[in-house]
Amino acid sequence: MRAKHLMSQPAISVQSDATIDQAVQIMLDQHISGLPVLDKKGRLVGMLTEADLLRRGELGTGERRLRWLQFFMSPGRLADEYTHEHGRKVEEVMTAEVVTATESTSLQELVNLMSKHGIKRLPVVRDGALVGIVSRADVLRTLSKVFQAQPSYGIRSDAEIQRDVEAELKRAECFRAELIEVSVEDGDVTLHGCITDERERGAVRVAVENVPGVQAIHDHLTWIDPMSGMALLSPDDQAAEQASKVKVA
Repeated sequence: MRAKHLMSQPAISVQSDATIDQAVQIMLDQHISGLPVLDKKGRLVGMLTEADLLRRGELGTGERRLRWLQFFMSPGRLADEYTHEHGRKVEEVMTAEVVTATESTSLQELVNLMSKHGIKRLPVVRDGALVGIVSRADVLRTLSKVFQAQPSYGIRSDAEIQRDVEAELKRAECFRAELIEVSVEDGDVTLHGCITDERERGAVRVAVENVPGVQAIHDHLTWIDPMSGMALLSPDDQAAEQASKVKVA
């Protein structure tokens, strides 16, 4: 899947010479958190986001520093901060260095860029011109379509479920599947064996839950610390053991 398959188009944008008030109103009316900024020739020159508008003189949320600290800051940095907090035009407040994508950028790379740069949206450009935008919401919509398109497996036999659970445990590669024994009865999956890190328990559960037909999971995996040899029963077994002690008492 490529950016051209999931981008929103045309992208809602704002002119670089627009006022901050106009840009804020567009963002509120369109329920979006960021706007690509275009110059008079329609070329992408920046991004204006909610983060750019948090520190504003009108709100009294500008940077507050002790006066003596300002002596250690360059005049240029102080000037930039003043411009950003008091500028009235989009071009004075926007972020000029924009991370972009092309129509052929893969979904994997789109997500990588968003994660690496901590951004919510990626303008999609062709020869410098804005042709669309991919946001986190677009990624979520794609994920929703994937969920909705998943096939219905109907009634599955215990043998089929066990086969697929064992295959998924091996495919996960984040724990030692050979240490886990799987049995299935009426769709209920029972796990015996051991794990070497308590965090593996959640991963094992997720791997099993993803197999169609699984009705319930009975976890009897013992955590064994490879360094100390200390063993800890599963939460299910601990609860059963505690209940047994209460009955005896």
